[in-house]
Amino acid sequence: MKALFIGGTGIISSACSQLALDRGMELYLLNRGQSARPFPPGAHLIQADINQLETVQTALAGHTFDVVVDWIAFVPAQIERDLNLFRERTGQYIFISSASAYQTPPASLPVTESTILDNPFWAYSRNKIACEERLARAYREEKFPMTIVRPSHTYDRTLLPFRGRYTIINRMRQGKKVIVHGDGASLWTLTHHADFAQGFVGLLGNPRAIGDVFHITSDKWLSWNQIYQIMARAAGVAAPQLIHIPSDFIARFDPDWGASLLGDKMHSMIFDNSKIKRLVPDFAAAIPFAQGAAEIMAWYDADPQRQTIDETFNRQLDQIIAAYETA
Repeated sequence: MKALFIGGTGIISSACSQLALDRGMELYLLNRGQSARPFPPGAHLIQADINQLETVQTALAGHTFDVVVDWIAFVPAQIERDLNLFRERTGQYIFISSASAYQTPPASLPVTESTILDNPFWAYSRNKIACEERLARAYREEKFPMTIVRPSHTYDRTLLPFRGRYTIINRMRQGKKVIVHGDGASLWTLTHHADFAQGFVGLLGNPRAIGDVFHITSDKWLSWNQIYQIMARAAGVAAPQLIHIPSDFIARFDPDWGASLLGDKMHSMIFDNSKIKRLVPDFAAAIPFAQGAAEIMAWYDADPQRQTIDETFNRQLDQIIAAYETA
């Protein structure tokens, strides 16, 4: 199978690239070549910026693919670009959408692929919905061979599961208070990127996936209190100082953080993965978050240069906490 990944060295896509190569696929990455993650040995690099259309058309001349995956499309104009580039060039096109596109807050759980798409809080999610709608129309009107995949919160060893990243770990280790949105009891699903790859690679070149949509997540869920506590234990902190602050209160100080809370993380989100399991029977999310948390902290502790502290965010946390405690 000859596959093209647009991107392919990101948090989610890096594991998928490696697994595709391990399974013997001929993998090309259309990539600017500027990623901090290593380029996977055995892949072919097409070094170009997907947004530089003339350069990309020249780079792709003579190539056709069994499958094209765009890991970095976020708005409908980028989908339109891909339709023009790949209409006659691929047997399958996979768009990476987002589980945050599902109805927010969800009317019922677990979420399935038939759950309505509606997120009035977060522009990122609305743009993903618009991309899906354009692809659905392309499939209906011209049988463009699209597949839509909706990841939820997928991580690798570089990705701490909260805003501020290592700044939060540093505060925990210093005994300072860290904010958990709401009461910390809402349920959340965290998926290791190696687990995601097991489900995703099974969709590549799969004719039963054409014209359809799938989410790929872990079947286990944790409360946000548990997520913070697991990360604290991995960081060597037995009793983190957690302070619970409502999401709308946080949004008054930081609208971007607030949008990601109100439009995603403040609501319980668990998923029914029976659809992907029917199509990819060997898919099973096997890596618990406690193991993932240990991998994350080992990566950060291995190199002090990775332990970046955002002093502006640090001060903002103190400001929010002081304002909430005063109120």
